[in-house]
Amino acid sequence: MKITNQLLYFKPILVLLILISSFAAHAQLSASMPYKTSPADSLLHLQVLDNRETQVDYTLPATTSVFDDEDDNSLQKTISLNLSKSQQRKQLMGYLKQLELGNNVAENEKNNKALYRFANLFARLKLYPLAMKCFFKTLQRENRKTKKNTQNQADNDETLAMDNMAINSKDDSLVNQQAELIKKGKSKHTNYKRIAATFNDNKKTVAYALLFHVKQPVAGKPKVFVFSNTGHTFITLIKYNADSTYVSCSFGFYPKKEKILFATPWDPVSEGQLKDDATHQWDEVVGKFISKRSFESILKLTQKYNDLDYHLSNNNCTDFCLEAAGMAGLNITNTKAKWPLGYGANPGTTGQSLLEGDYQNTDNQPATNLFRGLNILAEPIK
Repeated sequence: MKITNQLLYFKPILVLLILISSFAAHAQLSASMPYKTSPADSLLHLQVLDNRETQVDYTLPATTSVFDDEDDNSLQKTISLNLSKSQQRKQLMGYLKQLELGNNVAENEKNNKALYRFANLFARLKLYPLAMKCFFKTLQRENRKTKKNTQNQADNDETLAMDNMAINSKDDSLVNQQAELIKKGKSKHTNYKRIAATFNDNKKTVAYALLFHVKQPVAGKPKVFVFSNTGHTFITLIKYNADSTYVSCSFGFYPKKEKILFATPWDPVSEGQLKDDATHQWDEVVGKFISKRSFESILKLTQKYNDLDYHLSNNNCTDFCLEAAGMAGLNITNTKAKWPLGYGANPGTTGQSLLEGDYQNTDNQPATNLFRGLNILAEPIK
């Protein structure tokens, strides 16, 4: 009986000794085996420094987007195909939001180049408000310098509103609306009242912009005409509102072709008219942000041209746009040439000046505040 009781006491002690010896043996075995690193985590990168300290980098791996395409024609087709799709438009807006000014010179330069590229692509797609919005984001630092050096501060306060032009969710629906509008086809008759009513939306304005478009008879050549094709010059006015909405009008001055020889060298005068040019093609464009005073002056000029006769040599589409550009502080150097029985400003010569950079600001804005776009047409979308 005593032996049995003693065994009962020794059993737990024996079990404990066995466990301790087993654990020690396992530890020795582990220490003697070669060490293998665990599979690398793609979200976690370890850097061993010379002082044996380990620095952890939690940087996410670089992601690619369909909008990273380096080929402009390919990217233009991608954007065009996705404008009617809600999810893809949201992805595009999100991509543009990421292109903010960075924290260093290199990052700023990279983002500015990307924004300028998108500005050109949106201009090609005739999405002019979004094009100039992207361009605006590249100008923030230059505009602050301009604002400090501008003598007439009140005239530029609204033009240089720096913090009211962010790309946001409202651009999604506005881009869709704009894309639908430009599908309507050829230029149609409009008038000053319709144009003025478009901008009379009773909303506070934060910025105004002008674009000067030229369609040459032969793209990239100073030819004044090719048979009956004389080209066309037109402008776009944009008003950006404090609630992140915007309105725009593209229009030009035309002759009323009531007779076959009207507005030709043989009969250069005809009644004039304004037409909506939202869908009109162009080869070269120059744009800039303008003051409220300039914007209102251009509207008054539009009212004047609403009742003027068209004259092939003295009062044509290019004359109207050049006068508007002058009110916006934009001067184009060489615009005139001869043709049979006539001489004057014309799209062929004017477009060539834009192509060769023969234009400049006449106000206090620096040259970098001019947006320049060339319409290198993409292949037709199949």
